[in-house]
Amino acid sequence: MKVLITGGAGYIGSTIASCCADNGITPVILDDYSTGLRVFAERFECYEGDIADEALLERVVADHPDIFAVVHCAAKIVVPESVEQPLEYYENNVAKAVTMLRTLSGLGVRRVVLSSTASMYEPGPDWMVDETSPVDPQSPYAASKWLLERVLRDAAAAGRLSAVALRYFNPIGADPALRTGLQNPAPSHALGKMIEAYEAHESFTVTGVEWPTRDGSGLRDYIHVWDLARAHVAVLQRFDEVCAASRSGTGYDVINLGTGQGTTVFELAEAFGEATGAPLPVQTGPARPGDVVGCATRTGKASSVLGWAPERSLVDGVRDSLAWSTKLPAVLAEEAACG
Repeated sequence: MKVLITGGAGYIGSTIASCCADNGITPVILDDYSTGLRVFAERFECYEGDIADEALLERVVADHPDIFAVVHCAAKIVVPESVEQPLEYYENNVAKAVTMLRTLSGLGVRRVVLSSTASMYEPGPDWMVDETSPVDPQSPYAASKWLLERVLRDAAAAGRLSAVALRYFNPIGADPALRTGLQNPAPSHALGKMIEAYEAHESFTVTGVEWPTRDGSGLRDYIHVWDLARAHVAVLQRFDEVCAASRSGTGYDVINLGTGQGTTVFELAEAFGEATGAPLPVQTGPARPGDVVGCATRTGKASSVLGWAPERSLVDGVRDSLAWSTKLPAVLAEEAACG
């Protein structure tokens, strides 16, 4: 089997590519390298360019007429930036993706796996969601993902393609073999800030400790990036079966990926200490403007439909993130040398 991975030089896409290769699936990478790294993509057959470049897509399919499916990871993903630049996000994440889908389906590539987001959900009273939970995207980024899912659903209903959207929250960790990982040396999420505090021998600040969670800190659903990659491979391996059995009956389905319970910030700090062998010093502070309690997703459908469950623990995610953080400067130096 051969698959086209858009955004295959990024954090998620490159990890999916490695997992595909490990499972006998040949990845072909398409990336514009706006955020991805060439050193991630050049391990495989790769093409540089925009997902809406029809001539480029035609060349990719001409070179690889046996492409089974496209795994679509290419997207702008920074929530605050999406608030400031909504038109750019809708253009990149929706309009360009529509051009890509129309072109690929016309060329015979009619299976789509969308790497989507669970941030579009409106959480229930227990701060958990599943595939039937109400959708109420609170940012242009989340809305752009929901709009693209609607495009896929309608295109599937019209018989133009078949698609599975995988929704998830917060990926952490790295390829356990450290072939790829997060390319940003200063991530702004909680784990990134913990690593920053750890390396500076400072305390980590838990912002907001009065949320209605089990310990008062915010709740997030941290899933190991390798488990995400495994889920994408599982979909590819049984794609036609999944689409045929979809509840909609139109060849389109949505599956959530997560831990099934979520992790509070205090629990993440505890896991950090377990991974390093020493407690992480923690202090508390008020919630920041825009902070939310968060939520996590149930995983029953992923288990029943894909036979998938997360295998790597929260401590594994922290440990792999730390190992990758140590390796990243050399990777970025290699990337700079590539020009």
